[in-house]
Amino acid sequence: MKVACLYLAFNLLILASLFASAYDPSLLQDFCVAVNDTNNGVVQGPKACHCKRLLLSGLNIPKSTSNSVGSVVTPVNIDQIPGLNTLSISLVRIDHAPNGGLNPPHTHPRGTKILVVLEGILYVGFQNVGKINAVAFAGLSSQNPGVITIANTVFGSNLPVNLDVLTTAFQLSKKIMKYLQSRF
Repeated sequence: MKVACLYLAFNLLILASLFASAYDPSLLQDFCVAVNDTNNGVVQGPKACHCKRLLLSGLNIPKSTSNSVGSVVTPVNIDQIPGLNTLSISLVRIDHAPNGGLNPPHTHPRGTKILVVLEGILYVGFQNVGKINAVAFAGLSSQNPGVITIANTVFGSNLPVNLDVLTTAFQLSKKIMKYLQSRF
């Protein structure tokens, strides 16, 4: 009896798989230049489409890294190049100051990233360990990958993480944890 039930279940699974399919839906068009005016375009993705802008200049120009972390991120997404709408890609240029310029540890909840260092030496893609400016470009697999900066999330949340949790997780004193929370 068990063999017959397994045989029946296996055959039902095969039969059901003939009717199942999984795929990304085809786009209505290859390029959809995003515009905010839905009256003058076709809505495709999060914004309406219209042939307007496909270029961005200035990515070759270094940005100032005179800030508390010594880095600056220049995004390139549908807000800068509306033609990226529906293509599921974006890009960032990251400028790092010499001798320790840091792009704080972070994650992208809606995309994966590949990083290319064009100039300088970066440690794990975050910190400049060289004596000259470092420049990197990152390609992301989403037109809106999002960014969550770890320190802001852990130490600067509107509902603070319990100090006991932080002191245990980081093996640091409550005094240090309070100081870190005050910085964010």
